[in-house]
This record gives sequence, C-alpha cells and structure tokens, in this order.
Amino acid sequence: MRTPHRYGARVLPSLVEAVGRTPLVRLARTDARFGEGITLWAKLEWFNPGGSVKDRAARQMLTEALADGRLKPGGTVIDSTSGNTGIAYSWLCAALGLKCVLVMPENVTHGRKAFTRTLGAEIVYSDPLEGSDGAILKAQALVRAEPDRRFYPDQYSNPANPRAHELGTAREIWAQTGGAVTHFVAGIGTTGTVMGTGRGLKALSPSVQVLAVEPDDGLHGLEGLKHLASSIRPAIWQPEGVVDEILPIGTEAGWDESERLLREEGLAVGHSGGAALAGALRVAQRLHEAGEPGTIVTLFPDRADRYFEAGVWDPSQTW
Repeated sequence: MRTPHRYGARVLPSLVEAVGRTPLVRLARTDARFGEGITLWAKLEWFNPGGSVKDRAARQMLTEALADGRLKPGGTVIDSTSGNTGIAYSWLCAALGLKCVLVMPENVTHGRKAFTRTLGAEIVYSDPLEGSDGAILKAQALVRAEPDRRFYPDQYSNPANPRAHELGTAREIWAQTGGAVTHFVAGIGTTGTVMGTGRGLKALSPSVQVLAVEPDDGLHGLEGLKHLASSIRPAIWQPEGVVDEILPIGTEAGWDESERLLREEGLAVGHSGGAALAGALRVAQRLHEAGEPGTIVTLFPDRADRYFEAGVWDPSQTW
C-alpha cells in the first residue's frame, strides 16, 4: 500500500507508531508585544494518541525493555503515576498486549481512574496526603516484595525517559524551526522532557539555551510540575551541561497564562503549560530589553480538558 503523500496523512502499522511528530505552532498574538525579531513557538503534545507528552517516554521505556528482554511479551508493567504517564502506560500496554498496574494517590480525579481502568489497567492506591512521592515509594515497595513478578520502568530513573526526547522531541523542534531555535523552555516533572530535549538540542547546537520551569514553592497548584527542593529528586535529573537556568514560576502566573492563551490564541492548555509559557515570556522580555532577537520554543504537555472531571461512566452499567 502506498502512503498517500498528497494528503499529508501517515499510514502506520500500529497506534504505537503514532507517537511524536506533533505540531509546532507560532504564538503570534503573544509574541507581538515584543516587536520584530523575537518569536514564540509551542509544541502541542496533546496530539499524541494518549493526549500528552508522556506518550513519548512511556513508549520508549516499554519498547526498549521489550527489545532487550527485561519485559517479556504478555508481561506486566508496574509504575507510579498521578496522571498522564498512567494514561500513556494504559493505552500502550493495551496496544502491545501487556498488562498494566498503576500506583496512584487515592485522590486523583475520577476521570483518570475511570479512563485508565477502561483501558484495562489495575490501580493500586497510595496515601493521598503523600502525593506523587508517596506513589513512588509504594510502587518501589511492591516491586521489592516481588521483584520478578512485574517489570518496573521507574520513569524517574529510567534513561529511556529523556532519551525519547533526545531522539524525538529535540530533532523535531530543530527541523520544524529550520535550526533557528535559540531557547527551549519546559517544565520540570519527571525532568525527562527538559533533560532529553535540552541534551538533544545542545548536541545540534551548543548555543541553544535550555531553561527549566519549576513551581516557586513546594505547596503549589501547578499539577504535573515538581518543586525539586521539596520532592524526591529524580535520578534522571542531571542538569550539568544541559540546563542553563531554572525559572521559578508562581501558581497564579501559570493559571493566568493558561487563561490568556485560551482567549488570545484559542489554545486550551493545562496549568503546567501555562507555567512553561510564563517562563518563555520571561526569556522574551529579557531579549527585548537587551535588543536581541530570539526564537523561543516551549512545550505544552497536554490540554486543559485533561483536568476537567469526567462524568461517571461504568462500562458494566445497564440502561
């Protein structure tokens, strides 16, 4: 079968191959305030099949483990998550013929619980007061108790997490900007996105500046982002030579930018995306004040509707 290039559509052997190659969009109304020479661009990661950037890391971790035998065909995957990675694992395991066990804080939204269960995942709950760190510790305890029963990708320590972005996200941004990117700004969660994309971009051009956005306080409302000083430090967070600066962003700024994007650009992004844009705007303002040009790329991990509470849907319900 020939690929129908005329229409620009991809023909793929499975949904697993649909991860990546997401759009890069100019934020024209946003960057207009800085005049000519400074442009702002956003990578829209909700175009991945599972609706978030986490599809990239989850696919890389699972396919590498299948390839080298750490994960057997038909085997079981277990990892901690508070949201998007769990959805990514769930649909990928379904597509790859694997079983999936997710350790989640008990207070995650009903929508996320329902969606992952519908995709076939088994959920184990951790203490809601301990947040994502509590889920990490519970997953580790379950693996230690039965080390040979399930494969533990450990998204916070697995080098395949940043490698997904080094091999994919970075190269896509480079190609989409024609090598013009000067700054890359992304939020800190597992840290895989900013580490891998930053490493990949610097390999292509060492002059690219990489800036990591984190909440300015441990008690914040930027879901999906991690305040490193008050959290378990991910083993994959190795910023030396990759991350040029960490930008602390407040919850209010992240929420405000999310709302403004909806009004002015028609983009409905999660608050972590709003915080990433707030960081990018800080960079743009610096360049503007210095009279320097720049092509600033940020990344929106998911859409705002991922955070809306879904209605109750029970597949076993009879009407």
